[in-house]
Amino acid sequence: MFKYLVNLYGWGDASICSSRAEYKKGNQIIAEDEGGKMLGKISKEISSDVEQKRYQLYDKGERLTVVRLATEKDLEKFEKNSKKRNSILKRCRKEAKRMNLEMKFVDTCITLGKGVVIISFIADGRVDFRQLVKNLSRVFHCSIKMHQIGSRDEARKLGGCGVCGKELCCSSFLGEIPSISTEMAKIQQVSQRGSDRISGVCGRLLCCLSYEVGQYREMMKGMPEIGSKIKTEKGEGKVVEINPLKQEIRIRLEDVNEYVTIKKEDFK
Repeated sequence: MFKYLVNLYGWGDASICSSRAEYKKGNQIIAEDEGGKMLGKISKEISSDVEQKRYQLYDKGERLTVVRLATEKDLEKFEKNSKKRNSILKRCRKEAKRMNLEMKFVDTCITLGKGVVIISFIADGRVDFRQLVKNLSRVFHCSIKMHQIGSRDEARKLGGCGVCGKELCCSSFLGEIPSISTEMAKIQQVSQRGSDRISGVCGRLLCCLSYEVGQYREMMKGMPEIGSKIKTEKGEGKVVEINPLKQEIRIRLEDVNEYVTIKKEDFK
């Protein structure tokens, strides 16, 4: 049994799908669950238990299965269904506003098989949308499936440019959206810049903070913490700055109010 990370069109984010057949990265496929068939693209093969744990964020328990490669007919049908997207989202927003539900609708798609409408949305916390689903089912005369996603998934779905001026990493090449922590910003000494400068268009910490954090951790080994007191040849001082790239430590000598810089290898 093969496992793949698949970007499902209109779903809003990626999902783990299983298959008895082997596919290649970039293949457009048809994935199926109890709700029907959906169009998607193979993002990555998950080939080990380690990767399975790494990508468990995308294992939603939906039991999605890749059944076959997508055909021209599938693509045409998906394109036809996509033309209804704006009208569906407009009605969703109208109904949610009438019911005072704090929901931001991102995308929608109609499954190729049973015609189930899947609606992706963002909300702070859990939302009781059961009555909304009933109302929308009466309007569209079909089954409605709500799918809550995060702001990172929204950014990947909608695309855009980052603060670097290039296309967003999440929508261009990242198969996995990494878990980012403030510790990553701290160890690279950019946390002091403020949340606005180290956050992406999604409002979360930049994905690129994870790219070089491993190298920084290695360079920081054996270095003192900022604020710690150490002894030098000129006397005791306080660490005020660390330059991991140059492997240098800047110290303010307390007795003479003077600054000195020493190499990492000179620090004991």
